[in-house]
Amino acid sequence: MVTSAAQRPAPTRLPSARPPKLLDRVRAAIRARHYSLRTEESYIAWIRRFILFRRKRHPAEMRTAEVNEFLTDLAVKQHVAVSTQNQALSAILFLYQVVMT
Repeated sequence: MVTSAAQRPAPTRLPSARPPKLLDRVRAAIRARHYSLRTEESYIAWIRRFILFRRKRHPAEMRTAEVNEFLTDLAVKQHVAVSTQNQALSAILFLYQVVMT
């Protein structure tokens, strides 16, 4: 017996998938560029610290002033080395230039 299209049940729709979270998008972008695992871990850690420093504000809501404030805090209050500041800056630049574009 052949059924017509009118007799077939409507296909069930799957719930729409949520877009990936920010740090998952960062991981995916790093892996797509074949960066080392250690670089991935470091960038994720710095981006997480940056977000937590700004009381969990999304980076899309932040501008240059917030980035400068974070880097200044690393240098002045936390007394991190220049190379450490550069690493944090590289992670934040990657976030804004690659992931959030």
